Amino acid sequence: MSDLPILSLITFLPLAGAAFILMIRGEPQVVARNARWVALWTSLTTFLLSLGLWAGFDSTTAEFQFREQAEWMPELGIAYHLGIDGISLPFVLLSTLLTPICVLASWESIQSRVKEYMVAFLVMETMMVGMFSSLDLVLFFVFFEGVLIPMFLIIGIWGGPRRVYAAFKFFLYTLVGSLLMLLAMLAMFFTAGTTDIPTLLQFDFPRSMQVWLWFAFLVAFAVKLPMWPVHTWLPDAHVEAPTAGSVILAGVLLKFGGYGFLRFSLPMFPEASIEFAPLIFALSVVAVIYASLVALAQEDMKKLIAYSSVAHMGFVTVGAFSMTVQGVQGAVFQMLSHGIVSAALFLIVGVVYDRVHSREIAMYGGLVHRMPVYAAVFMLFMLASVGLPGTSGFVGEFLVLLGIFQVNSWVAAFTATGIVLGAAYMLFLYRRVIFGVLSKDHLKKISDLSPREVLVFLPLVVLVLWMGVYPSTFLDMMDASVTNLVDRLELARAGMAAIDVAGR
Repeated sequence: MSDLPILSLITFLPLAGAAFILMIRGEPQVVARNARWVALWTSLTTFLLSLGLWAGFDSTTAEFQFREQAEWMPELGIAYHLGIDGISLPFVLLSTLLTPICVLASWESIQSRVKEYMVAFLVMETMMVGMFSSLDLVLFFVFFEGVLIPMFLIIGIWGGPRRVYAAFKFFLYTLVGSLLMLLAMLAMFFTAGTTDIPTLLQFDFPRSMQVWLWFAFLVAFAVKLPMWPVHTWLPDAHVEAPTAGSVILAGVLLKFGGYGFLRFSLPMFPEASIEFAPLIFALSVVAVIYASLVALAQEDMKKLIAYSSVAHMGFVTVGAFSMTVQGVQGAVFQMLSHGIVSAALFLIVGVVYDRVHSREIAMYGGLVHRMPVYAAVFMLFMLASVGLPGTSGFVGEFLVLLGIFQVNSWVAAFTATGIVLGAAYMLFLYRRVIFGVLSKDHLKKISDLSPREVLVFLPLVVLVLWMGVYPSTFLDMMDASVTNLVDRLELARAGMAAIDVAGR
């Protein structure tokens, strides 16, 4: 396996599948059927290959592994450079897992332009895996921005009534935020003389320069995450996107921001990160409380889950900038858990939307009488979302609170209110949709989960319980990389303290 360019294979196999789909010709129904099967088998093969990364990964070292490097623009020192560590590997696996689930979930709900739809998802998978695997700034930026194009098309073509508005809002917010990051990358190149990420991780940028570089990256990652107050594109994008689009958006694309903080802001600009951590704490606490209260007021199921994502991502930034081993581990674990749980919740909404064609909570009630399997699956993911012990949601939130409590007990207390409010809005949603009297005529003949839908949820159910009951499987994977990151930050903190003492 060491001789096989496994990362390139995993990154570009979906792109090859997309090219193959584009060449399919014939009757519309035959083309649609073949496009679905090619997309499914391509994404499943990619996922199985990514499991090989996990099997061959050495969790005892913080070094980048499975590295591949080739000249790309040698006159500028820009290379095609891929590699993963314990922080990026979980997100590569998450990306390759959710793509076949999205293809399977869209099997019947997408009937128009099926060929183009499947191509968009496979292209997006290439961009997602490439982004998490990139070890060159320019390559990272290409993949980071490349994701916008297929997601823009997925929302704009297969979305709801206000799809064009939502697609342009999503595109413009994320593009404008990334322009500042591009300028910061150029400054880093001219200062350090390289775009190689492992080299930049060892480079000491001047403290004054770190400040504006940190803010430039903050804008890009805050929009992607999204953090308050640049979160307003997210509810519109989720509501208008098709179900699978919401799954990828919440499951993977929101993780770009959190991953960016852990890959760039914290290790490359440690002094600025330490200096402005209180700002991140303040924005995160506002996001947790504000988004939870707004979620309580929602009448649209998708909007409620979208606002819950903003609140859960607040936990991620609190954990990351606590700069403790438990906090950073909690942030990565929370992102991984949220990627699975939020994806499942959007699929839950998609199941009833396909039958009733409404996302309004008031249109439902008493579904347990007709859909007991659906009610049980919904209950598991609802409880995971509120952080019930034994589910993945508990581990991430507990570690984040454990980490931040060591740094600031007030931030920990305010952040913990998100757990209480989360329980309120999720239980409120579940009670109104699942329990009560089955009185509405359009629900009296509604059918329970089909075998295909059970197959969609099964891996997500297994993962939520696995991560909740035996989290060390995933924590061990990231331990060395997280410890290395925290050690780097502690070294920077000690250096700042020494400079301050000398200045006095």
